[in-house]
Amino acid sequence: MGTKLKVGVYVTGQQHLGTDMMRAFDEQVRMVHHARDNGWDSLFSGQHFLNEGNNKGFQLVPLLARLMAESGDMTTGLGVLLLNLHNPVLTAETIATLDILARGKLVFGVGLGYRSVEFDAFNVPKGQRVARFEEYLEVIKRLWTENSVSHQSDTCVLDNVTMHLRPVQEPHPPIWIAANNERAIRRAARLGDTWFINPHVTFSTLMDQMRAYRNELDEVHKPFPSELPLLREIYCAVDRETAIKTAGPYLFGKYDTYASWGQDKVIPDEDSFDRPPDELMKDRFILGSPEDCFEQLKPYCEQLGANHLVLRTHWAGMPLQVALSSMQLMSDELIPALRNVEF
Repeated sequence: MGTKLKVGVYVTGQQHLGTDMMRAFDEQVRMVHHARDNGWDSLFSGQHFLNEGNNKGFQLVPLLARLMAESGDMTTGLGVLLLNLHNPVLTAETIATLDILARGKLVFGVGLGYRSVEFDAFNVPKGQRVARFEEYLEVIKRLWTENSVSHQSDTCVLDNVTMHLRPVQEPHPPIWIAANNERAIRRAARLGDTWFINPHVTFSTLMDQMRAYRNELDEVHKPFPSELPLLREIYCAVDRETAIKTAGPYLFGKYDTYASWGQDKVIPDEDSFDRPPDELMKDRFILGSPEDCFEQLKPYCEQLGANHLVLRTHWAGMPLQVALSSMQLMSDELIPALRNVEF
């Protein structure tokens, strides 16, 4: 692929209702320190509003801004910002600020979202969600690159304005667009710098989706991106049985929450979360010894072309030491093995 394999850590902003959030933040700092001190490349977290059920969560931008102070030279990424919920001027200036704080090592990850409670809270009507996503992304890029911007819509009016605050990276931070289904993946090909591959569907589905992504790139005469990021759920232990037993209650609990929120309504039907745990994890989650995890990740690099692996090994309710145990095995054995292979 001509580029170094990168590995990032995805810290969860979501916690159970009974969690002390100051302690939860301190634990995330510990995970970031481990990644920083062991040569991991990047740090990501995601965004939700009005968490339902037994969940509450940090907000993405202030969390990442604070974690930057702990992450050394790691790249920081939004994974992802729900773009159509935010005024584009606010987003443009916020991301420019973050890119400065990150000293030009920021990824602007964006997504459409899928939860009605969030769309309703920000008054994004059905039938306008995609249009607003595309509109806001265009306005943001124009504010970063043009000296005079005029725009008029129901939610944003600009009359010959100039945004003097610009990102460090030119023309702007890389735009990673998260997408779960074919229509969204084709949109990512058209509008983004790369597709941020989701953790929710199986490998076989991803192979079909990759064909759609490549076809759309050809249609719009864009080259395949030099960086193809992939988010995966992973837990490393001494063996697969131990990994499943240790991580299962937290990982499967996360996907129960996803199902209650309707996440699997926006992915292909054959990848529904409504199935027993042994079926849910098959061809989807990376679980086992470092050797097992290496073999499970290889196809994503060799066949799919992923060269930036963003790994989540901590979910709501999991004790810090359990997550750090997985991270340590990845740092000591899995990541060196991955980097020693030319995919």
